[in-house]
Amino acid sequence: MLDGRDIGTVICPGATVKIFVTASPETRAQRRALELAARGEEVDFAAILEDVRKRDARDSQRSAAPLKAATDAVTLDTSELDRDEAFAAAVKIVDSRR
Repeated sequence: MLDGRDIGTVICPGATVKIFVTASPETRAQRRALELAARGEEVDFAAILEDVRKRDARDSQRSAAPLKAATDAVTLDTSELDRDEAFAAAVKIVDSRR
């Protein structure tokens, strides 16, 4: 298993199963804020959300390996899923593609 923003389109375009994992910017910012807070770091949710949105825009608009789902990828939106639910959903996708 590999994880990254261009794995399915650039690194392993011939992979048998591709999952494009996503979540809303707000969900990803909240998860990042919780991660930082757990490490005892100061959290500014608005700044984190802005950083997430800027990174998405930058990565989506770059000329080399832009952020996008491969045409044959299954999109898995984890916005409403916890870690275990997201893992189970990914396993289900892999099993269905075998």
